[in-house]
Amino acid sequence: MLTNISNVLRACASRNGAAMVVSARTYADFTTQASFEVKKCDVHKLDEAPATEVVMTRDEGLQYYRTMQTIRRMELKADQLYKQKIIRGFCHLYDGQEACAVGIEASINLSDHLITAYRAHGYTYTRGGKVKEIMAELTGRRGGIAKGKGGSMHMYCKNFYGGNGIVGAQVPLGAGVALACKFQGNNELCVCLYGDGAANQGQIFETYNMASLWKLPVIFICENNRYGMGTSVERAAASTDYFKRGEFIPGLRVDGMDVLCVREAVRFAADHCRSGKGPIIMELQTYRYHGHSMSDPGVSYRTREEIQEVRSKSDPISLLKDRMLSNNMASIEELKEIDIAVRKEIEDAAQYATTDPEPPLEDLCNHIFANSPPLDVRGTNPWSKLKSTS
Repeated sequence: MLTNISNVLRACASRNGAAMVVSARTYADFTTQASFEVKKCDVHKLDEAPATEVVMTRDEGLQYYRTMQTIRRMELKADQLYKQKIIRGFCHLYDGQEACAVGIEASINLSDHLITAYRAHGYTYTRGGKVKEIMAELTGRRGGIAKGKGGSMHMYCKNFYGGNGIVGAQVPLGAGVALACKFQGNNELCVCLYGDGAANQGQIFETYNMASLWKLPVIFICENNRYGMGTSVERAAASTDYFKRGEFIPGLRVDGMDVLCVREAVRFAADHCRSGKGPIIMELQTYRYHGHSMSDPGVSYRTREEIQEVRSKSDPISLLKDRMLSNNMASIEELKEIDIAVRKEIEDAAQYATTDPEPPLEDLCNHIFANSPPLDVRGTNPWSKLKSTS
């Protein structure tokens, strides 16, 4: 099996007639499993904490590396297409925060549920969306994951509920999903994400109260990337201990730039929820490299030097790469082969996203309801009618 994977990766390395980069080492030369020390989590109202010594296999490391690189390259391509005016409207990029999405997905099941805000491209991918469907949605094409009608902020796939444009509004929806999990008794949970900018919303505290009263299996995760739009957390919040915001709900503060630290902390939180103890709050300390959205250059409220320092000292992909190389879990050549394969996948997806047709007008009102007979929908005036099919 590993030999087949190697052959596929090496085949992908041949592009535009370039010479293939082939590692001379065999898989028998690599360490198959290693232990790592991760940063200790801060805890609130908890007697125990996630482990600080964690184990990662070689296969897991390669998977995490490839997934994070795919998200990074996908976002950089989106940046390029936006500047070319091929992607229009709202567009919030996730590069820098990849360890959060990948670490969370490594800790839960595909049958579990996840809902987030509008910085959703990475989660759409980790939840099972295909790169070409995500890119086509960004360009508003018929082959997009929401048929070209959702755009950057509104992407969905099985057990993934978006992509929500209203700040903080996904939090009570996530609690509703968790209520359904408890009602059905299926041992599933909901991961409900929001940013530090949404953390002061009143509806979040109302949701905390209901979730605690009903002991809902929900993990509330605040992705603290240090800036709500252009305002630093210190200027926006009287208390920046977001993991303590639930007061009566246990909490964790986690290094969100380390995929292994996130993975272990979310496993801990998932066990807490599945054991019937109710909700838990997590704060992932992370950082976005781009501005809040593509309309924000991102350097009017922070310096370029600050961004570069985070890139050089805390980049999640570089951290994982260094761990794997220093523990003989992969070779430089092998990781380069993955990089080349990922770039090709992104380029192919971008080509699809720019050539796939836009949805026709007659598709505009489809899927208003999940399962209903065709119905007429009023257009821009009473005499204009469109059809809606499920």
